[in-house]
Amino acid sequence: MQKALVVSWFTEKKNNLEELNNLLNDGWKIVSQSPMGGGGGRNDVVSLVILEK
Repeated sequence: MQKALVVSWFTEKKNNLEELNNLLNDGWKIVSQSPMGGGGGRNDVVSLVILEK
């Protein structure tokens, strides 16, 4: 089974890295990672992560 997760890191410390870490702790493995265009702000970081379990 695979899952796509858009991981975002914003300067205001709003992010979903905890969701990614929880999936990894639950046995999911990263298959691939690709940078994406920013989320609208200058310092936003957005990445498409494909996970597999």
